[in-house]
Amino acid sequence: MAQFEEVSKQSSQHPKPAGLVLQYGTAGFRTNAKHLDHIMFRMGLLATLRSKKTKATIGVMVTASHNPEEDNGVKLIDPMGEMVTPAWEGYATQLANAEQGDLLTALKDIIEKENINMSQEANVFVGKDTRSSSASLSQAVLDGVSALGGHSKDYGLVTTPQLHYMVCCQNTQGKYGEATIEGYYRKLCQAFIQLTKNASNCTDDQKHLSVDGANGIGALKVREMESHLRRELQISLFNDGSKGKLNHQCGADFVKVQQKLPTGININPGERCCSFDGDADRIVYYYTDSDGQFHLLDGDKIATLISTFLKELLTKAGLDLKIAVVQTAYANGSSTHYLEDTMKVIVRCTKTGVKHLHHAAQEFDIGVYFEANGHGTVLFSKAAEEKIQQLAEDPNMNDERKRAARLLQNTINVINQTVGDAISDMLLIEAILAIRGMTVQQWDAIYSDLPNRQLKVKVSDRRVIDTTDAERRAVSPAGLQEAIDTLVKKHRLARSFVRPSGTEDVVRVYAEAETQESADALAHEVSLAVYRLAGGVGDEPKPLH
Repeated sequence: MAQFEEVSKQSSQHPKPAGLVLQYGTAGFRTNAKHLDHIMFRMGLLATLRSKKTKATIGVMVTASHNPEEDNGVKLIDPMGEMVTPAWEGYATQLANAEQGDLLTALKDIIEKENINMSQEANVFVGKDTRSSSASLSQAVLDGVSALGGHSKDYGLVTTPQLHYMVCCQNTQGKYGEATIEGYYRKLCQAFIQLTKNASNCTDDQKHLSVDGANGIGALKVREMESHLRRELQISLFNDGSKGKLNHQCGADFVKVQQKLPTGININPGERCCSFDGDADRIVYYYTDSDGQFHLLDGDKIATLISTFLKELLTKAGLDLKIAVVQTAYANGSSTHYLEDTMKVIVRCTKTGVKHLHHAAQEFDIGVYFEANGHGTVLFSKAAEEKIQQLAEDPNMNDERKRAARLLQNTINVINQTVGDAISDMLLIEAILAIRGMTVQQWDAIYSDLPNRQLKVKVSDRRVIDTTDAERRAVSPAGLQEAIDTLVKKHRLARSFVRPSGTEDVVRVYAEAETQESADALAHEVSLAVYRLAGGVGDEPKPLH
């Protein structure tokens, strides 16, 4: 077939280094940019096959998110804007690792297994972040699409969530929105402006927000969006990419892990700030108090604020919809207790990784999910959206219920339901704080986080650790869970769990307890148990103090 001749010809322009093996993980492929040219070409091929198979537009995003600037990566986006299905993650790995001479065989194998009609038209949307390597790597994706005769649309510089949004708009024939950047800004900002009309007399101070753009694509996009916000939100942008390095000592991941202000941001005590990560799909908030103490509001605090707001609106609207918050084992114990005991909201715990949270959130009328790192969104079922719409348009409905339903409608429109989106989450949080007349300190005070500590232990093989109960308990190696249980009993309000990293031979240890000293001691004791029972390498873990 002429198509395969074209693939052979073009693939020689994007040769695979012999022996290089990469795995398609939760975040797609991600490594040093210089190893990725052949991967990008092949993901262009795979996206074209996926498009033929689903008879829908597929997205390919070139980004390495919160990784350092010299890295890059790629992820595929399925028709409704969700992550690519697990079976196709396997194909991605298979195709990426086929040696140069075996590429056509691997390609034909996928075509046969999936029974793909090669004469079916294919459409692929491609986007990239601001890394210097992204231009040539996204061109390699486009080459892969054209080699198999697919049509492509190059969106150029976009945030990851924006590309997810475009794919969903395209495949819903515009029902979800218009598949353009302008369309995205218009939909989100109009909903935000409608929401903030319900905020009584906000001062300019309350409308002000400092944003750390991680020197990435999010900064560029916030600049483009500002004109749509009219003066309803006044943004001071830091780390906008004009001088600093991407994700270097700034961005959501840095702030969350280091628990301190990003470099290059100047704020007064009590001022609201947020940080995006490199591709703008994560967000965390923070402020400093009058003593200069740093306070972080991470994904747990965000999920609590949003779910509390939604629950109040449902009550006012008189709508009986099932709302749940989906968390992982890393969620702070205080947030779980507050949601279950005070708010009486269903809390579901899943394995780490956004695809697991997204999946669990789909089981409810309204599913709020956030990882502690600030990656998350809210999903509304079709039935929930219809009930809200009927109520908002019902001429016989009393004013209070109708107002609550309209607020819910605008909330739905400000949310990017396809994936966690820092820009969309920021607008939602800002609208909620304005409507409730809340300061960042009042939001922070909803509950107090239990002190916690995360450590990692190097092991010779991470696969010796096997977990169950949404990664909260270790099944192997023998004796490890018993050791953890014994150690936890020595501390008040304590819990601890271990899980293998998805990408390297390390075991991650999480501990929380009543005091920071106690959490630190527990984390160290559990690290020692892991080191001794799970084949630690190098020196044994030293106490933190």
